Amino acid sequence: MPDLDHKALISNLSAQERQALLAQDDFHGLRQFGLHAGAIAFVGALIAISQNQISIILVFLLMLSQGILICFLFTTLHETVHRTPFKTDALNVWVGRICGFLVFLGPDWFRYFHFAHHRFTHDPENDPELASPKPETLWQYLKYLSGLPETKDRIVTLLRNAIWINEDTYVPARSRSKVMREARIQLALYGGIVVVSLLLRSPIVFYVWLLPILLGAPFLRGYLLAEHARCPNVASMLENTRTTLTNRTIRFLAWNMPYHVEHHAYAAVPFHKLPAFHEHIRAHIAHLENGYVAFNKSYVAESLKK
Repeated sequence: MPDLDHKALISNLSAQERQALLAQDDFHGLRQFGLHAGAIAFVGALIAISQNQISIILVFLLMLSQGILICFLFTTLHETVHRTPFKTDALNVWVGRICGFLVFLGPDWFRYFHFAHHRFTHDPENDPELASPKPETLWQYLKYLSGLPETKDRIVTLLRNAIWINEDTYVPARSRSKVMREARIQLALYGGIVVVSLLLRSPIVFYVWLLPILLGAPFLRGYLLAEHARCPNVASMLENTRTTLTNRTIRFLAWNMPYHVEHHAYAAVPFHKLPAFHEHIRAHIAHLENGYVAFNKSYVAESLKK
């Protein structure tokens, strides 16, 4: 068990250490987003030009890669709602809107949802992430991993927010019209894409965006499960959250969010400073996992016992 909580650890940082950890710029975020978006554009172009020209196995692998890249834009959206990846706030807002659109989440609604998650992390009565229970049996795990329940929830949330005034307790009354407006704009844009695709008789959107998202969803689900699953319902972020040690590729895709204890302990730290913050607090982290495959194997093994 940690010998102190996350608040005590932060208070022990010197003024110079805090200043270094909290310093923001646009360069790191633009480089990261440029590489991520560039990879999506490149793989999408390969899919578009390779139809009926390469084997179905290669097309599947391209779509799978594209799906993983797009699904992990969720982590980009996650960072932008904290307003930390870019010093220029407009970049945080617009990159968040782009990513939210591609992964079917309203960024304003998600910001309120996510801030409630931070405020009440792993509190069974108040953490909105716990509204959908974590899988406990093998069947529940496989269903969760498919990503289909989450996809349905995102679509239902967009429709609900567009049709009715939002009544989620974590959305301030003054912001409910904004949440409705963003949902309506997103749905209108989706509708426009469908109409244009039908007029052009082009399935390209399906092949480079929609089908890949379904293929890539299990990878995001397996990644997200490690953040808090089977951690105790306590207030300390050093105990209710898990950091997963992993390779550079996954850290890149997830914008360093595998350092999840670090993020929850000090959410104002930009993504590119989380490795440095990890060195400050590593010895105090209660749940430190060695890779996502190892975590999911262990999770399944526990599920088989139930």
